[in-house]
Amino acid sequence: MRKTILITGASTGLGEGMARAWAAQGCNLALCARRTEKLVQLQSELLASHPDIQVVVRSLDVCNYDQVFEVFRDFREELGSLDRVVVNAGMGSKTAIGHGDFASNRQAAETNFVAAIAQCEAAMEIFRAQNAGHLVLMSSVSGVRGFRGPFNVYAATKAAVAALAEGLQLDTRGTPIRVTSILPGYILTDINREVKNAPFRVDLDTGVKALVKAIDSEKRRAYVPWWPWTPLSYVLKAMPFGLFARTM
Repeated sequence: MRKTILITGASTGLGEGMARAWAAQGCNLALCARRTEKLVQLQSELLASHPDIQVVVRSLDVCNYDQVFEVFRDFREELGSLDRVVVNAGMGSKTAIGHGDFASNRQAAETNFVAAIAQCEAAMEIFRAQNAGHLVLMSSVSGVRGFRGPFNVYAATKAAVAALAEGLQLDTRGTPIRVTSILPGYILTDINREVKNAPFRVDLDTGVKALVKAIDSEKRRAYVPWWPWTPLSYVLKAMPFGLFARTM
């Protein structure tokens, strides 16, 4: 079992949910996010419920790339090692390309992809020094195809994250370092709470249980929840462009 787990974007949503689940398994946690007050509250709750574990928290804006390396190294020094790093921090995009909101689309692209590269760099530096570790990148089912409207940029970043994960899997093949790409479907969080067309969306608890199970299995690639998103991913990939445009 991976005993010491670092999660970015851990103050809310999937990050918070995964922290609670792994704390219940007896894992030590390194939690970081921009909103420190929520992290401190989560830390207190987890230590009260699970007094035998360690929970260390740090403020981190993943787009402050130098800080990413500093925080990851500090976590490793304090906890002794990092067995798993979950590149979870991310955000949605709100406006389609060409509608006057380049700033927010750029922010989404930087947060979801450029910052993911920084997190992977920092994690792999540690894992290579340890000659062990499990890197988890949170992509999305929306990364399987291009999506219209407000999902333009979000889907593109998640496709890039999935490709990054596959490249790292090639780099680490035959080594003690594992890399997993997770592609969630619609799990109810603040990112998609206002989305009206969210087929097969599940509640947060159901989604987190499926996520943790998939990550703990350390498969190369996992759609979450498995049903219906694994078979649907093949349908989405194979769907003719015209039909895809009408249905999505």
